[in-house]
Amino acid sequence: MQASFQPAAASPRPIPTAHEIEVRTKPKAFARDAGTASLAHSDDAPAVRLLTETLQEATRRNASDLHIEPAEHGWRVRLRIDGVLHEIPPPPAHLRDAFITRVKVLARMDIAERRVPQDGRLRISTAPGRVEDYRVNSLPTLFGEKLVLRRLDALPADLSLDSLGLDARQRDTVDAAIRAPHGLVLVTGPTGSGKTLSLYCFLNLLNGEARNLCSVEDPAEIQLAGINQVSVREKAGLTFAVALRAFLRQDPDVIMVGEIRDEETADVAVKAAQTGHLVLSTLHTNDAPAAIARLIDIGVEPYNLAAALRMVTAQRLVRRLCAACRVPAPQSAAALRAAGFTVSQLDGWQPYAARGCAACHGIGYRGRVGVHQVMPVSDAMRELIVASAGTHELARLAQTEQVATLRDAALARVRDGTTSLAEALAATEVA
Repeated sequence: MQASFQPAAASPRPIPTAHEIEVRTKPKAFARDAGTASLAHSDDAPAVRLLTETLQEATRRNASDLHIEPAEHGWRVRLRIDGVLHEIPPPPAHLRDAFITRVKVLARMDIAERRVPQDGRLRISTAPGRVEDYRVNSLPTLFGEKLVLRRLDALPADLSLDSLGLDARQRDTVDAAIRAPHGLVLVTGPTGSGKTLSLYCFLNLLNGEARNLCSVEDPAEIQLAGINQVSVREKAGLTFAVALRAFLRQDPDVIMVGEIRDEETADVAVKAAQTGHLVLSTLHTNDAPAAIARLIDIGVEPYNLAAALRMVTAQRLVRRLCAACRVPAPQSAAALRAAGFTVSQLDGWQPYAARGCAACHGIGYRGRVGVHQVMPVSDAMRELIVASAGTHELARLAQTEQVATLRDAALARVRDGTTSLAEALAATEVA
């Protein structure tokens, strides 16, 4: 299933749909199959070949982003793999401008405009039977335009709760919260922590002919059959709050709001959760207790929040150790205790570390897994919310109620050999 895209608001020209791609180059350069530009059958121009090879490498290494960065006397290309940037062999300096122009042409961006940022979309066949979508952004820098191409993967094969990396208790808590008839469920964490994928797993569990599910995102990058999806277009006046108000006139059962950013969106979301709707959304906070203080700071009345909020989860992604080359990593008992392990957990056990092999391209890690803090909102916590309690008080209560912290969840992944101690500590570092 391929992602469905809407034109980017900031683009100076209309972005084509999957059936409207038009490549303004030689007629023989790209095959047009249902509007898909094919690199596999293009001519042998060096820039075209280089783009083909670069995108195929990104696919082969399962990169999420491709960075094209100009420098004074050349350029570099880096791939973001499992959240970390890796430079690939430097391409010929003389192909830089032609490469950037080729990408902009395919993304229907203005190749004559190099003074302001632009957004674009492209769909490319990188191999027979394989079509990939990319979101493209250009940024003027001192030495030319920097491009970032975000790979927009097709819908993951597994959108179950089990795929998120929750432990048994966390899974039961999440399942109970999202099956409730109404209330507000929040997923928090920094950009790139997998919040949107978690929401899609929730929606997938609830999806069925008996429910009307609506979502508003910025933008809607993954298409899920059965969900009424809307992409934000702020220049046209279609904001999160506007779409959310419209949803409430569409007889919804479940509403997903890509992100709560402002008081208006927060107010409508909370009131929708109080009036018989299940509302799913995200926030940018470090942990679950901080989400409550954040919403109050935005302008939500504490008594309304206490009545609406059902559960908050915080999450991070940690890299998985490559199973083919991971090695035991002797660590001192003092270091492990300082990280958070108890004496009983250290008995007869030691962590693993990354080494690197051909299977993982020398990195030592392959793929990522989520670590979660799942905090249900108890009656005691509602009382603290109404009293406008601070984050520290909420965190202490959560600990009393045996809510595992993000660090606890990450250390559990170290103990079962999924990741390294260094990775767990870096992902859950406390500011």
